[in-house]
Amino acid sequence: MSLVATTAPQRADRPPGGAAAIAARTLLAAELLCESVDLHAGERVLDVACGSGNATLAAARRFARVVGVDGDPCLLERARRRAGAEGLEATFLEGDPRDLAFPDGAFDVVLSAGAGMSTPDLERVAAELLRVCRPGGRIGLVLWTPGGYVGGRLAAAGGQPPPPAPGELFGPDVEVTAPRRSLLWRFPSAEHQVEFLAACHGPTLTERRAELLGLARRFDVSEDDTLVLRVDYLEVVARKPTWR
Repeated sequence: MSLVATTAPQRADRPPGGAAAIAARTLLAAELLCESVDLHAGERVLDVACGSGNATLAAARRFARVVGVDGDPCLLERARRRAGAEGLEATFLEGDPRDLAFPDGAFDVVLSAGAGMSTPDLERVAAELLRVCRPGGRIGLVLWTPGGYVGGRLAAAGGQPPPPAPGELFGPDVEVTAPRRSLLWRFPSAEHQVEFLAACHGPTLTERRAELLGLARRFDVSEDDTLVLRVDYLEVVARKPTWR
């Protein structure tokens, strides 16, 4: 999901469980992000646009004191059930990533590892992430590359414009690294993958079936008749200056 509070009409248009089904295929990105920000036990962690809880639960597995925030109460309830099933301690709250209800510097680490920060309000959200991060703290994000598979899929769905370069998100005083990483999504076929997306997203993607089939085949790295999608993303790690 994106870093925008999910509205009631958006939830009505989206099949139940669709966002969670897609998020289940990005677990590895959340786990790797927690390692890249060097998350330590006992740190105060905020997961923004947490969805069904991938990064929140990854932080909880490392014994952080973690809060997940999202605009969709259905996804938050799913995240709570996942935490309970795994015996993990985490707090989940409904909220708007553009206006986080936390004081300045409340968290040691701020994460967002959903389906990427693909929102027109990206700069506003980034400012909020920086505000609630303590001086010297870390921010970790997953940004889907505009020229990659997810960027193409968002465009096919009438999605958001490409995000600014990672180094421009937080201003010149913030040290940022953004190595490129890849996930592999595996499906029985390109046709199966399009049907899966249609079930998750509803009629918008169904109407673009041919375009999505072409996109899937473009990023297919399999050597047989199954589909192995290379999904590229930037793993952004920013460190807030100690004097801010």
